[in-house]
Amino acid sequence: MARSPFEWIDEQARARSRAGLVRTLRPRPADSELLDLAGNDYLGLARHPEVTEGAARAARTWGGGATGSRLVSGSTELHAELERELAEFCGFESALVFSSGYAANLAAVTALAPHGSLIVSDAGNHASLIDGCRLARGTTQVVAHADPDAVRKALDTRTGPAIVVSDTVFSVDGDAAPLTALAAACREAGEPGESGASRKSGASGRPGAALVLDDAHGLGVIGDGGRGAAWAAGLAGAPDVVATVTLSKSLGSQGGAVLGPAHVIDHLVNAARTFIFDTGLAPAAAGAALAALRLLREEPERAARARAVATSLYERLTAEGLEAVRPDAAVVSVRAPSPEQALRWAAECRAAGLAVGCFRPPSVPDGISRLRLTARADLTEGQLDRAVGVIIEARR
Repeated sequence: MARSPFEWIDEQARARSRAGLVRTLRPRPADSELLDLAGNDYLGLARHPEVTEGAARAARTWGGGATGSRLVSGSTELHAELERELAEFCGFESALVFSSGYAANLAAVTALAPHGSLIVSDAGNHASLIDGCRLARGTTQVVAHADPDAVRKALDTRTGPAIVVSDTVFSVDGDAAPLTALAAACREAGEPGESGASRKSGASGRPGAALVLDDAHGLGVIGDGGRGAAWAAGLAGAPDVVATVTLSKSLGSQGGAVLGPAHVIDHLVNAARTFIFDTGLAPAAAGAALAALRLLREEPERAARARAVATSLYERLTAEGLEAVRPDAAVVSVRAPSPEQALRWAAECRAAGLAVGCFRPPSVPDGISRLRLTARADLTEGQLDRAVGVIIEARR
């Protein structure tokens, strides 16, 4: 029998096993006794009756699927309604909904970084932004994490259009990007005589760099009533700022969107491959996201509660001697000594009735394994006590 052309896959599997990096699927039942600190349902809306009814009503009205790409048959009045309300809520001129947050990030980066452009990307960015940089026709410079001066130095080398790409809240440690300083660096790049390229060419008055922000972990948690990190930083609606969001975290649904100036959104409709060639977001997901958005607008206190729960988790765990990163939103990162110990720690928590995230290389850019806890606005004080107790006991 001929040797399998996939022998290299088996060798990689053995290497992953030796390193303690094997990942497995674990289908969950509809009803579980586990206390969930692993998912991204920050506001506790995924099972809210109004959200599930929004999904069901949309499916009954529009069908189970979008039936085609948004440019063919996949755009419904429901999609347009969601886009209008998302843009208004977050403070942007226009919005465009995608089938996932991943697709939205790929669209924003690839369509806004043509040949000859420069992409400046934070070293801690999410994989979807990294993949967008790899697929874009521009040149990418990766800079030190959350370092506006490094961004300035990178922009100083540009000779054409440029975008700076960053998460607003980084998904691994839950720390926030210095958005005000990043925006200043982008705008300074357009001032005459400031950049190396301007000094060489004598150019003046050219545009600054655009700022593209992935607000997946900011929407629903940061800003006035959860309007997002761009709103909180005073950048929402700015002509040089674009934000992407996911509908699968705070809004408890699925999908993504790009928010920005109307002419930028029109450009994405015509140039973004993950919009043009992908089937539109399923109506049920759009209906659920719209219902969740309206709930958030009516109950803005959910955002503050999610942040308070995250802070409480951090303070209680560090008081017990654990090493954690102070959260800027709803993600709490707790360091583990090794990938194997992180995996065992998470397994012990699960055995005790608590689901936690377990982040190991290559998901973590710094190579440090950790438990990743996600706060939820609907957690009670009793549930917080239980979660902290389980984590501490499992670590011992």
